[in-house]
Formats: sequence, structure tokens, C-alpha cells
Amino acid sequence: MADKNFFERVYVIAKQIPYGKITSYGAIAKALGAARSARMVGWAMNASHGRADIPAHRVVNRKGLLTGKFHFDGTNLMQQLLESEGIAVEDNQIIDFDTHFWEPPMSE
Repeated sequence: MADKNFFERVYVIAKQIPYGKITSYGAIAKALGAARSARMVGWAMNASHGRADIPAHRVVNRKGLLTGKFHFDGTNLMQQLLESEGIAVEDNQIIDFDTHFWEPPMSE
């Protein structure tokens, strides 16, 4: 059973990702002081569907791949949401990943 409190801490950070920016599962895990928990951050993002306040589409893997895209309704919804924010995606990969990357602040 995943730690519900951990998921809520993930969501606090995810809600801070600015419009037009992306971050990675690992960056969120590191900000929470749990650097080896990137996969658990992914589980939290998957569990957030149905919550309009969580911009899960802005969380990708460390290489900029849309690894969570299969958890969105429709075949290209994650890509469409990112592109609507001005983030170019080609072959499920963020173009100019470093330009769009947002480093979450370390949580207390």
C-alpha cells in the first residue's frame, strides 16, 4: 500500500509547476528528500487522475519522455495539454527539455 501522505506531498509540489514548464518524477522525489522514490512519484501522478487541480501532464521522466501518457484519456491528451502551454513535443519527447524544466524547491 502506497503512503497516502507521500502522495499528498507530491501533489503539493505538482501544483506549483508553472504553466509552460515541466519537471521530472525524480526531481519531485529529490525535493521531497526521497531521491530514490521517482517511481512512487509516478504512482502518485497516476492516482491523481480525476483531480483537475493536479497538472500531471507537466511531469515527465528525466529524459523528457511522456512516459505517463498512457494514463490520460485519449491517445495524445498529455501531448496536447503540453503543446497548449507552448511546449513542443516530438515522438513523445519534450523538445528543448532544459529550457522548459522547472526545479522544484526542496520541501521541509
